[in-house]
Amino acid sequence: MNNILSEILSEKEIVLADGATGTNLFNMGLKAGDAPELLNTSNPKTIRTLYESAVNAGSDLFLTNTFGANGARLKLHNAQKRVHELNRVGAELGRDIVDQMGHKVIVAGSVGPTGELMKPLGDLTHSLAVEIFHEQVDGLQQGGADIIWLETISAQEEFLAAAEAFALANAPWVGTMSFDTAGRTMMGLTPKDMIKMIDNLANRPTAYGANCGVGSSDLLRTILSFKEHDNDSPLVAKGNAGIPKFICEKIIYDGTPDLMADYADLARNAGARIIGGCCGTGQEHLKKMRESIDTRPKGHPPSLEEIAAKLGAFSSTSDAGKKETAKATPGRRKGRKRRT
Repeated sequence: MNNILSEILSEKEIVLADGATGTNLFNMGLKAGDAPELLNTSNPKTIRTLYESAVNAGSDLFLTNTFGANGARLKLHNAQKRVHELNRVGAELGRDIVDQMGHKVIVAGSVGPTGELMKPLGDLTHSLAVEIFHEQVDGLQQGGADIIWLETISAQEEFLAAAEAFALANAPWVGTMSFDTAGRTMMGLTPKDMIKMIDNLANRPTAYGANCGVGSSDLLRTILSFKEHDNDSPLVAKGNAGIPKFICEKIIYDGTPDLMADYADLARNAGARIIGGCCGTGQEHLKKMRESIDTRPKGHPPSLEEIAAKLGAFSSTSDAGKKETAKATPGRRKGRKRRT
């Protein structure tokens, strides 16, 4: 399906995505336990500032503040009847910014997991999950989102339900899953499993890949796993800025802007075409990532040892999706705490 993302990918080697939503909003005053999506209407100025910070840092694409704006998650805040409104406004705020610019920037409608377990492990049925995702997508489309961005999914059943909803809405989309220790999602999928699942879809995503997870080292190992089995599809790398620490009653990610510059360079060399940051990634990180992509020459695919040396040790010595194994790397680099 032709769309603005596929157009930009045909013009540019690398598309720089945005950084974090939640952690940046916490830094801007969001309180723990509050739903970020409610800020779309209660404090739109803050959301505009969030979007503009990514664009001003050089991002070619930013995600809307709608990650949890589905009926299941909003029910926790007694806002389940506001799904369409919150998604529409979240996209409209981004559309208004982009339409006033002189160059292409993509408004990607963020869709996160429902937060429910699907049958047979839980009570959520496939048909209801499709309905939940379709309702959210309808609002995002009404608000002017260029593309739908499914992220942080761990279960195949939920990914497939979302894909069906996007097909019903005739919406171009991107899909990312979150791979944790040993290269599997929380529900046990490997990168190879994800590729097989996508290959069987009638409405393939424009791009797919990984986001969040344990840290940038593990995420890049996952990208290498994808590349090992699929050399054609545009891949997404959206890794966390280091490891979270609880300091002075705040969660702080220890990845420095310089470390994320190295991450962006390594992600491109590993084969990613869309590169961004997830938790902990702020404007200064994105600026360094933009500079790295624009000024460093493309290199060879990195070895696991090179990734560990530059970004920190892996969370495990083996990966379910990668034939090669990685050794734990002692020491520190650029402020990154060694993993144990």
